[in-house]
Amino acid sequence: MIKRIAQTAGFAGLIAALVLTVVQLLWVSPLILKAETYEKAEPAATLVEEHSHEHADGGHHHDEEAWEPEDGWQRILSTTGGNLVVAVGFALMLAGLFTLREPSRVSEGLLWGLAGFAVFTLAPSLGLPPEVPGTAAADLTLRQTWWIATAASTAAGLALLVLGRNRVLRGVGLVLLVVPHVIGAPQPEVHSSLAPESVAHEFIIASLVTNAVFWAALGLLAAWLFRRFAPAA
Repeated sequence: MIKRIAQTAGFAGLIAALVLTVVQLLWVSPLILKAETYEKAEPAATLVEEHSHEHADGGHHHDEEAWEPEDGWQRILSTTGGNLVVAVGFALMLAGLFTLREPSRVSEGLLWGLAGFAVFTLAPSLGLPPEVPGTAAADLTLRQTWWIATAASTAAGLALLVLGRNRVLRGVGLVLLVVPHVIGAPQPEVHSSLAPESVAHEFIIASLVTNAVFWAALGLLAAWLFRRFAPAA
C-alpha cells in the first residue's frame, strides 16, 4: 500500500506540477511581471530622491537587496520546483484518502480534485483573494492563521455534508463552511495597490482558473494511477 501511495503521488504530482507551471507561465507570470514594474517604479523614485539628499549631505548609503530569481530560466526553475513540492504533497494527501475511500471510477477523481480546490483555493480566496506584488495586506501571522482555519473548517464541512448520515451532521457541516466567512479574514487598515485595478482583478481570475485546472488534473491523474497501481487480485 505504501508503494502504491508513493507511486501515485510521485507520478500524479509530477505531471500536475508541469501542467500548473505551463498555465502559470502563459497567464499568471506575465501579470506578476507587469505588477512588479509598478512595484519597482515606486522605490526607484524614492531612491532617486534619497540619492540627491545624500549627495547634498556629502555621503552615500546603499542597502543590499535580498536575492530573488531573475527573469528567465531562474524564475522558471524556481516556479517549477515549488510547484512540484506542493503538487506531490497534495497528491500524497489524495492517495492517502483513496485508501479510505477508493474511487470506483477515474471520473470520481475530478470530484476529489474539485473538493481540494474548494478547500485550499476557493474558500480562502473569498476572504483573502490572490494579490499582485505591491498590494497592501494585513499582518502575515493573522492571515496565515485565518487561512489554515478556513481550509480546515471547509474540509471538515465538506466531509460532513458528503459523508454525514443524518441531517444533524450535514447541518454541522454547513455551519463549518460558513463560520470562517462570518468571522471574516484580517484586512489591512487601508486597501491600496501600486498596480492598476484591472491587473489585480485579472490576477485573481487567472489564479483561480489556474488552480482549478491544477486540481482537476491532479484529481483525475491520482485516481487513474491509484487504480492502475492496484495489486492484482
